[in-house]
Amino acid sequence: MIEVKNLYTGYDGIEVIHDVSFKASKGQNISIIGPNGCGKSTILKAMANLIEFKGDITIDGDSIKKMKRKNLAKKVALMSQNTDIYFSYTVYQTVSLGRYAHIDGAFSNLSKRDEEIVLNSLKMVGLLEYKDKLISELSGGQLQRVYLARAFSQEPDILLLDEPTNHLDLKCQIEILEYINKWVKENNKIVIGVLHDLNLVLKFSEKVILIKNGKIVSTGDSSAVLNSDKLKEVYDIDIRKFMLEALERWRGENL
Repeated sequence: MIEVKNLYTGYDGIEVIHDVSFKASKGQNISIIGPNGCGKSTILKAMANLIEFKGDITIDGDSIKKMKRKNLAKKVALMSQNTDIYFSYTVYQTVSLGRYAHIDGAFSNLSKRDEEIVLNSLKMVGLLEYKDKLISELSGGQLQRVYLARAFSQEPDILLLDEPTNHLDLKCQIEILEYINKWVKENNKIVIGVLHDLNLVLKFSEKVILIKNGKIVSTGDSSAVLNSDKLKEVYDIDIRKFMLEALERWRGENL
C-alpha cells in the first residue's frame, strides 16, 4: 500500500498542493484528473520524492523521506511523456536502464536474470523484434512503449504515470493503457496516473481523484466521480453532456 498523508508541496516557496491525502492498494489503477495547472503532476513528483514536501508519503508504512534513492527506485517508477532523446541507445540498452536500481553498474553488469527481465519487458509491449534498433529511429508511439518497458523492467510495486499518452494517436494511447492494465492485474501492482482524456479514464481506471487548485474535490469509483456535479464545477463545463451529445452524433452517422 502507498499512502499520501496531509501533503503540502510546490515550487520556489509557492504552495501548489494543499493537504492532499489518499491511499492506493495492490491491484488498483487510479487516475488523478483536473484542469491544467491544478497540481496533478506535482503530486506524482512528490510521490517519487523528486521535490520537497510537508506531510508524509509511506509505502507499507515506511516513509519515502527515509528511503535511499536506489531503494525507492525498487518500489516506485515514474513514467512521463518523453519527447527528447539525449543518447541514441538501442531499444535493449534503454530498457536495461530500468535495472539500474538492482545492479552495481551499467549494461555490462547485467546478470542472466536481468537480461531475462529486460527481454520479457520488451515482449510485454510488443517490441522484442526491435531490441537492436536505435531509439532515435522509432516513432513516438514506439518510443513511449520503450519507456514503458523500461519502467516494467524496474520491477516497481508502484508505477506513476504523468500523461503517458500525451501527443500519441488514439490507437497508441489505447495500446499503452492496455499494456499497463494487464501488468497491474497480472502482477498485483499499483498504478497512479495523470490523464486528460476522461473517456480513457472511465475505461481503464477503477478509482478517480479529482483535483482543483491543489485540493481534492472528489474521490471514489470512476463512474461515480465522472457522473457527479463536481466534474462540471471543476472544469467549468458540462463534460458529460458534451460527451453524450458527441455520442449521439456518432450514432446518427451509423458508425
